[in-house]
Amino acid sequence: MADTAMRERMTTYIESMQTTIVAALEAADPDAPAFKRRTWDRAAGGRGVSCTFSAPGTNSLLEKAGVNISMIHGQLPPAAIANMATEHAALGRSAPTGTLPFFAGGLSLVIHPRNPSVPTVHANYRYFEITEPSGEGEAQGKVVAWWFGGITDLTPNYLSEEDVVHFHATLKAACDAHGPELYPAFKKSCDDYFFIKHRDEHRGVGGIRFDDLCEEPHKLLADASAPRPRTPDEIFAFVKTCCDAFLPSYLPIVQRRRDAPVDERRRRWQLLRRGRYVEFNLVYDRGTKFGLATPGVQAENVLMSLPETARWEYMSEMGTEEGSEEAQMLEVLRSPRDWV
Repeated sequence: MADTAMRERMTTYIESMQTTIVAALEAADPDAPAFKRRTWDRAAGGRGVSCTFSAPGTNSLLEKAGVNISMIHGQLPPAAIANMATEHAALGRSAPTGTLPFFAGGLSLVIHPRNPSVPTVHANYRYFEITEPSGEGEAQGKVVAWWFGGITDLTPNYLSEEDVVHFHATLKAACDAHGPELYPAFKKSCDDYFFIKHRDEHRGVGGIRFDDLCEEPHKLLADASAPRPRTPDEIFAFVKTCCDAFLPSYLPIVQRRRDAPVDERRRRWQLLRRGRYVEFNLVYDRGTKFGLATPGVQAENVLMSLPETARWEYMSEMGTEEGSEEAQMLEVLRSPRDWV
């Protein structure tokens, strides 16, 4: 059973991480405008803080970015409970026929840098719990189901193996501290998820991705006896290690590539790749679909992940020229590699 204070612990953690990440991004480009901070309340229950960056007409390091947190609560309808019960046996055993209270808290970020040599990056770490209805005098009912999820993934426009190896090695070290099977399983999950089927290519070079991680057996972890975090405290510690690894995995890449030469061709390719990013997010991304379907949602927060500018060309020749840097990138996007 999850600690009844886990929602408060997760809230405290993501509030701290939002502050840390935004401060690091602002320090990396002190002459750029500061992130805009906005607090909001959800009429149906909950609150959030959006920290966003946009500086058109400048030469800032970042072109568009957002580091958002949300802590929402409300009532899950029976259809949603039934759907979630397919992944959580405890919920299936405990769920009544009516609605159930839920809590969802998470941090979500996306960074679209200005220089085409600096990759886009995305991360999302979240906690979800469902409780029984609270009794008279109770602030919160008994927790009947809980789980954590997380993603960190990299989307370069141009391939630098040094950068990709560093990114994956940092995430692997974070995972390995909690069990040897975690990184291989969650790396494959990330590769499988960020696939643009209608283009037959992946959105980027992956990272790690997991969902529904709790004390129950997990479909991505075939060896049920292998060491892995299982209790709420253990899984929370794992999530924090992965999220803490975000800045060390990404900022060194930014510093290496931020002053790389830029020309019209490289900018054009960057915008074409951003078009693919938009296609994935609007056609396939579960978080986008779930967010836009949530009653009382602020659509701007959900669509924060989209780049400020993108490009589509009919039957573009870019990426088809043999031996070009763009073709090299596409080869990797069509056939994911093991980087570490």
